[in-house]
Amino acid sequence: MSKPIWIARDYAACSGCKRCELACSMKFEGWMFPEASMVRVFMPFPGLEVPHLCAQCADYPCVASCAPKALSVDPVTTAVIVDKEKCISCGSCIKACPGHVPYLHPETNKAVICNLCNGDPECVKVCVEAGYNALTVVPEGPNVNKKLFSRPPIEVAKELAVFFFGEKGEEVI
Repeated sequence: MSKPIWIARDYAACSGCKRCELACSMKFEGWMFPEASMVRVFMPFPGLEVPHLCAQCADYPCVASCAPKALSVDPVTTAVIVDKEKCISCGSCIKACPGHVPYLHPETNKAVICNLCNGDPECVKVCVEAGYNALTVVPEGPNVNKKLFSRPPIEVAKELAVFFFGEKGEEVI
């Protein structure tokens, strides 16, 4: 039986290998189709890769914004679930998400949001297997402000640039 989990991110550890994208697309699409993956790796600046996936915000703004009620929260895993039959491709979930994480599937035009693989995320398995540990599973708990992880990749990349290369004008040794 699944239990509430969360996918923690260590952005500095991401190599940009995109194994997470491939594992997700293999599981849900049946072939290597990273454009349809529930986790996507962006490279806003050369050398700074950012894994981007649903943070499972405590208040679920995407679910609240969905007029046709195509989005719901799994009571066991606490993941967002998309009912593709009800989704009208309006994009309200994308606009409501602080990180603009949901997107419309390139073929079906239906909302795509991480469903945590029913508590056993494939993206985490391949990231840990490769030794990067940029994505790891942790028990869901009150000690994490998950909304801090629901930000556009460009914001994360700017912070990574400062972390790796220092502030503008700083001497980096």
